[in-house]
Amino acid sequence: MTMTDEAALAAIGAATRELRTPVIRREAEGLAKRAERAQGSHLAYLADVLSAEVEERAEHRRHRRVADARFPRTKRLADFDVDAAPSITPATLSLLANCSFLAAGEPVVLLGDSGTGKSHLLIRTGIAACELGKRVRYVTAAQLVNELVEAADERRLSRLVARYSRVDLLCLDELGYVQLDTKGSELLFQILTEREERASVALASNLPFSEWGSVIGDPRLVAAIVDRVTFHAHIIETGTDSYRLRTTRTRRSQGSFGSTTAGARTREHGGAN
Repeated sequence: MTMTDEAALAAIGAATRELRTPVIRREAEGLAKRAERAQGSHLAYLADVLSAEVEERAEHRRHRRVADARFPRTKRLADFDVDAAPSITPATLSLLANCSFLAAGEPVVLLGDSGTGKSHLLIRTGIAACELGKRVRYVTAAQLVNELVEAADERRLSRLVARYSRVDLLCLDELGYVQLDTKGSELLFQILTEREERASVALASNLPFSEWGSVIGDPRLVAAIVDRVTFHAHIIETGTDSYRLRTTRTRRSQGSFGSTTAGARTREHGGAN
């Protein structure tokens, strides 16, 4: 007996709820009408509805991976302003976008002064890895050390180290802004050693390697950490010219600061709403 369209939709609804395939339930009727107009085969229609479900699930997984990585903000390499960072070449952006360094567990080190785009590139690289299906975790050096010290005090360090070792890419930001004590430096070294030549670390620092001793007190640890993060590393220098400072100077030269100040002064004296 031929099933009516109404009965077919009811059966699809019941089956997709059982199978937990909401996209098929939502798209089935519209795709069927499109298939009729195109005089497509039953197999082509089935392929369309299954592809719709698969694509949406993949998109949900991408969003979940980005959320799990805990980025402080969302930036994508496709939106990167190459004019703002002339030292970053298209070849470098391609390397970061396709994450080819992940397969060999190679490190990426971003070095440059504050405001030169290190963190933005780091976040963009992490998001690119998420979109490629990789597990990523973003954390500042100070946050990571604090987590490790707390875990060590609570006798759960091994579990935390294991959790960090499982991510495909560890994005470690702001190494150089906060001084690390000996215990914190040793724990950081443990994380880096656990990942060496097996899983990549992407690291951003405002200090050249020669100055890492100013934030890591033990010279032997400094040498060991530098050795870990530079072996087979892709070292990218973002320069010394702060994009934020350059933008501020440009706005000032264009008079935007004067008008803003004048507006604020007018509001102070009650002349504008």
